[in-house]
Amino acid sequence: MHGVSLTIGKGEVLGLVGESGSGKSTIGRAVVGLARATGGSVEVCGTDVTGLSGRRLRAFRPTYSMVFQDPGASLNPRWSIGASIAAPLLVNRAADRTAAHARVAELLEQVELPARWASRFPHELSGGQRQRVGIARALALEPELLIADEPTSALDVSVQATVLRLFRELQDRMGFACLFISHDLGVVELLAHEVAVLRNGRLVEHGPAREVLARPRTDYTRRLVAAAPVPDPVQQAERRRLWREMAAA
Repeated sequence: MHGVSLTIGKGEVLGLVGESGSGKSTIGRAVVGLARATGGSVEVCGTDVTGLSGRRLRAFRPTYSMVFQDPGASLNPRWSIGASIAAPLLVNRAADRTAAHARVAELLEQVELPARWASRFPHELSGGQRQRVGIARALALEPELLIADEPTSALDVSVQATVLRLFRELQDRMGFACLFISHDLGVVELLAHEVAVLRNGRLVEHGPAREVLARPRTDYTRRLVAAAPVPDPVQQAERRRLWREMAAA
C-alpha cells in the first residue's frame, strides 16, 4: 500500500473497489490481523491495533469482525452452524453455554434462518444460507466495525439480492461501521455511503458514493464504472462503447 488513508464513521459503509490485485482484500485482512501491516497504522475505535499483541489484542478483538468471500470455506464442515456462531461468544468468554445457545437462536432469526437449524451442518445449507450463517457469526459479539470481503461474489445473482437486502437491514438496525470490499460497483452503489478506489495499492479516488460513481474524476474510475454491468440493454451498450473508447485511448 502507498499512502492509503481511510476513515469509517459509526453507522457508515465505505465501499472499497478496484480490480483484482489492487490491494482491497489486503487492507481488510490487515485490519483484522490476518495480514501483517509493515508500515503505517490501523486504528479501530481510536486504538492502534497494529501495536497490540497477546492478551491486549485478544481483549480488543471483539470490537471488529469479518465476513469472508466463500461461505463454504469459512465454516468448519465438522461443526454445526450453531457451534460456528457460538464460537466467538465462547472463545471470548462473552457468554456461558446456556446464554450462547440463546444468542445463537436470536442471531439465526436475525439473519432470517429458523432457530431450529442450529443443529444443521454447512453441507445441508445453500450458499446463500451459509453466507447468512457467516454474517450471524460475525455479528455475534456486536462489533463496532465489520469487514465484508466480497461477501456476495460467490453467490448466484438471485441469491445476492436477498443477502444484500438482509445486510443493509442489519447495518441500519445495528449501526456498525463497515468496510465493504467488492469489485461489483452495483453492489457498492446499493450499500455504500462513501467509495474509495484502489489501483495497484494506491488510493486514486475517494468521496461520496453518488459522486464517485456518477461523476468519476479519474480515467481509471471511469473505466471501472463503464465496465460495470447494468440491467438496461441500451445503457449497457453505451457503457461498453465508452469502455472500448477509453481502453483504446
